[in-house]
Amino acid sequence: MSDTSLSLLDDLKRQPDGPAWGRLVDLYTPVLRGWLRRYSDLSAADVDDLVQDVLLAVARDLPKFDHAGRPGAFRGWLRTVLVHRLKHFWRSRDRRPAAVGGSDFAGDLRQLEDAGTPVSRLFDHEHDVRLLGRLLDQVEVQFAPATWQAFRQQVFDGRSPDQVATELKMPLHSVYAAKSRVLQALRTLARGLVDG
Repeated sequence: MSDTSLSLLDDLKRQPDGPAWGRLVDLYTPVLRGWLRRYSDLSAADVDDLVQDVLLAVARDLPKFDHAGRPGAFRGWLRTVLVHRLKHFWRSRDRRPAAVGGSDFAGDLRQLEDAGTPVSRLFDHEHDVRLLGRLLDQVEVQFAPATWQAFRQQVFDGRSPDQVATELKMPLHSVYAAKSRVLQALRTLARGLVDG
């Protein structure tokens, strides 16, 4: 994690070919790949091509993107980029006899375009869950195992700070501090990418 408070999106706008780009690719490749595999009948090669297309479009258009602090702004923008790249993909495939993509997928694509539909809300939810998982992996390596365990037990296992302090043989103030420090690191990494 960088020592600056700038978000990943701010870093990308300032230096699009820097380390922030690698972080974005690392975060979003599995998110996009997972969505495409789950909701389309695309081959693995087509999924990889589409992920590349989406990431290239993000790299090209990110300087024009304005988050403006709106909840879900980047996620919604990414969803729009994905829809446009999928439409382009299907239009280019329609000219070939071996086109794939049934009418169910076409309907899902129309719903994905509309932010108020169940498919769109599911994309938003899966985006946040998958991205949060990726961010947790990145944050974990920044902390000592005891700090990480104190955080996990409180946040994911629902254990009280007293229980965690007893089990890990840590002072109670250290248990509270562990949760606070990990959450702060996670918020910094997630700023502008995941809401809440």
